[in-house]
Amino acid sequence: MPSIKAQIRKEKGRKTRKKGKIPAILYGPEIENLKLSIEEKDLEKILKEGGEASHITLKVEKKEYPVLIKEIQKDPLTEEILHVDFFQPSMKEKIEVVVPIVFEGKSPAVKAGGVFVKNLSEIEIKGYWKDLPKEVRVDISKLEKIGDKIYVSDLKLPEGVEVLREKDEILAFIEAPEKEEEEEKKEKKEEMKEKEEKLETTTPSQETKKAPSS
Repeated sequence: MPSIKAQIRKEKGRKTRKKGKIPAILYGPEIENLKLSIEEKDLEKILKEGGEASHITLKVEKKEYPVLIKEIQKDPLTEEILHVDFFQPSMKEKIEVVVPIVFEGKSPAVKAGGVFVKNLSEIEIKGYWKDLPKEVRVDISKLEKIGDKIYVSDLKLPEGVEVLREKDEILAFIEAPEKEEEEEKKEKKEEMKEKEEKLETTTPSQETKKAPSS
């Protein structure tokens, strides 16, 4: 589990930002709220490695807290990080979190020219903190031909962890390459054109008017 150091702060967030640090708060059902400050580079490293869904050990002085990043507030214009909320969940109750889906392996269908399409990139799961994975890995080697799909029901989760999605929802699938689809459309158009031409040649033409007898 990645870790990040934090210091107790007494000043307001604006003063903390002037010092080049990010103001933060730690809260949870089993602890008192703590106002903190963290180094921006430390937070950026955490976000780069695991994103906002990362399980983090927050080190405050001599104590360690298992936490989630609950919210990151950013300046709407500059995208500068203004504030971070860290949440320590209950160790005794099940919680709901969103974790990224990591697709791994090699699909025979992709090797054969098929296009791999991700329908979901993250998923909601529920369980006790100690059992929750930081990500859900999905093996795509079972996708052998165009049209093959991976469903939510195919996910393998730790015991005691449940997924909060419909089991028949599609995670990923293989579709035909665009060129192949265009060729199929072209062939269908040509077939339709041929049928229309045949109809035109087989349809009897209107009788021509007879010239008046002299």
